[in-house]
Amino acid sequence: MKILFVCLGNICRSPLAEGIARSKCLSIEFDSAGISGYHRGEPPCSGTQKVAKEYKISIEGIYSRPIRYPQDECFDWIICMDQANYEALIDVGFEAKKIRKMGEFGYRGEDVPDPYYYVGLEGFRKIYAMLDQCIEQMLIDLGVSND
Repeated sequence: MKILFVCLGNICRSPLAEGIARSKCLSIEFDSAGISGYHRGEPPCSGTQKVAKEYKISIEGIYSRPIRYPQDECFDWIICMDQANYEALIDVGFEAKKIRKMGEFGYRGEDVPDPYYYVGLEGFRKIYAMLDQCIEQMLIDLGVSND
């Protein structure tokens, strides 16, 4: 199974989701990408790096890349962080049946907010908690055991 996490720039939410998922399950191939190519080749932002380190999540080797259509159609699931990401994925041509919003796996379907709407590391810690809970439920819903 292959799962792609998507956010706007692929420097905060989706690379953190990729790192968390990798720490929980070794039998699935995880990747992340952004709707925008603005940060192409950049590592995750400093807030994401600090929070990942705080929770002992490795995000080494993750660099921002834009989504690629149709190449990324090879993923079984595309998990996006918010409604705007969902709509952008549909607009690009991805099949709606492959796309899920991360919040569907927890938090009553709420979008995972961009941490830059918060002050300091508060937003990064909030999205870490959301992603951690949602990824646990995602693995259960997809019938995958934690390794």
